[in-house]
Amino acid sequence: MQFAKRMEQFREGIFSELLTLKKEKEKQGTTVIDLSVGTPNIPPENRIRHALAAAAEDPKQYIYAINDTAKLQQAVAQWYQRRYGVQLNPETQIESLLGSQEGLTHIALSIVDPGDTVLVPDPCYPAFSCGPMLAGARLCWMPMKKENHYLIDFDAIPEEEAKAAKLMIVSYPNNPTTAVAPDWFYEKLIAFAQKYNIIVLHDNAYSELVFDGKTCGSFLRFPGAIDVGVEFNSLSKTYGMAGARVGFCVGNQQVVSMLKKLKSNLDYGMFLPIQRAAVEAITGEQSCVQRTCAAYEKRRDFLWEQFEKLGWHFEKPAATMFVWAPIPEKYGMDDKRFTLDLIQQAGVLVTPGRAFGPSGKGHVRMALVQEKAALQEAAERMSKTNIFN
Repeated sequence: MQFAKRMEQFREGIFSELLTLKKEKEKQGTTVIDLSVGTPNIPPENRIRHALAAAAEDPKQYIYAINDTAKLQQAVAQWYQRRYGVQLNPETQIESLLGSQEGLTHIALSIVDPGDTVLVPDPCYPAFSCGPMLAGARLCWMPMKKENHYLIDFDAIPEEEAKAAKLMIVSYPNNPTTAVAPDWFYEKLIAFAQKYNIIVLHDNAYSELVFDGKTCGSFLRFPGAIDVGVEFNSLSKTYGMAGARVGFCVGNQQVVSMLKKLKSNLDYGMFLPIQRAAVEAITGEQSCVQRTCAAYEKRRDFLWEQFEKLGWHFEKPAATMFVWAPIPEKYGMDDKRFTLDLIQQAGVLVTPGRAFGPSGKGHVRMALVQEKAALQEAAERMSKTNIFN
């Protein structure tokens, strides 16, 4: 059999690899404490689940959706106006996604041709690079360094790469580094995109998970942003709807229209009961958002305290549901070996940093998806290994 050459660029997705490791360890009788995948264990509010269940009981809801309903479009427009102060045309500047991952892996197909350059942050969520690679793009990594607070340094991007680029992917609050960008960063981003005629995709999936009393807004609220790009947002983490796969692309009308056109050839739209649940999530009472953020902040504090006692030192995350931590010095930059040792010796599963790009080596990402009891047990197990002794 012969297969597409494009598949030679890819290996098995990191989270599939980690799941295999987990299953192997569980076969040995060990209960694995999984901190690898950012799948939230905080369920949606009752009102959201009830809306989904009620719609699912209606036999008329099982037709193809084809497009977003007017109710969903209006709800997203109202949400962005209320929460971010951004005015959107519900018909032309909003397109739903079957989860942000789907949008991230498809939008490049509507923007770049094979051989075109895409500027990608390093480290980054894997779909940021996989999507452009599927479109045949050439990646130009934009290293995000600790000394720069994990902000993209636009001045460090080679002039020839900036001139060649058609698309730039940016994401703050950032996965995996957990960094938050100040206002001046977005102003510089927009100026850079305008100078080089680059389309910006800003992923804003973690805007509601910002800690220590701070808040975060939308890239689109800055002057000129809607002229150069779009923003992705998601209901997965904020509203606990990860498995329902609900995301949105909003902003520049031309970019949104091209994505709409592409998706009209790829799928038949979001399941109508899920659209109904999404409307309920973003238009109903919003105290669940604050409670979710508070829950992740408490887990962050607890995990940091427990791991500090082990002698594993890292900065407290400013945002998101993740921890980005350098591995113990004795491992050098070998985060893969550290990950393997950690699950073999302690039954604790994390994600090696190299899965997020070249600059991720020497780090691991941990997801705050376990309750305090499990986090404490993880620390106790780790304290008995030779990793921390």
